[in-house]
Amino acid sequence: MKEKIIEEAERLFWKYGVRTITMDDIARRLAISKKTIYQHFIDKEDIVFHVVKYHIENEVDEVCQLNAVAGNPIEELMLVSDMMRRHADEINPSVMLDIQRYYPKAWGVFLEYKENQIIKDIISNLQRGVNEGLYRTDLDLETMARLRVELLQIGFDEQIFPHHKDMYVVQDQLHHHFVRGILTLKGFEIYNNLKQTSERVQPIIYESK
Repeated sequence: MKEKIIEEAERLFWKYGVRTITMDDIARRLAISKKTIYQHFIDKEDIVFHVVKYHIENEVDEVCQLNAVAGNPIEELMLVSDMMRRHADEINPSVMLDIQRYYPKAWGVFLEYKENQIIKDIISNLQRGVNEGLYRTDLDLETMARLRVELLQIGFDEQIFPHHKDMYVVQDQLHHHFVRGILTLKGFEIYNNLKQTSERVQPIIYESK
């Protein structure tokens, strides 16, 4: 039952935002009493905490699966970024801001995930890309990794990108901008070949200076 509550809470939070969903809403959707929910969770903040942990665990598993099938660092970056864009498209833009402002314990879990997993994974990808001649050699890897993470988060900022903006398109454009800044000519050729199978983004053209 605890996992069912977490799964349903995630669906509701992701669709409508965290603050707007009450314990009554979760109980109603599951056709259970609030008393049943309180047998497993202390309060709503406790549910949010477990939802974030659950989401991160699933995301880590998905990233591992994508990395296992990627043929090179560029494809790995593209697969993971596409996954992130799909997730962003499925999440109410207010979710991240709600968690950051009102649920510090859950936000702490996300920050730990960002520092200990996401940034380190991106640095690893960038280093392998540099070693293989796909990414520029003059990159400050940690700076670029942190930039990539912040670009993902900026996409959720309603003051920058209002509700009417398609989150997939926003994240896609931010990813495209990031990629253009790190690839070598060899990397561009591989990137464009991989992009030929995509229906949502046109191949980019390397502009030599």
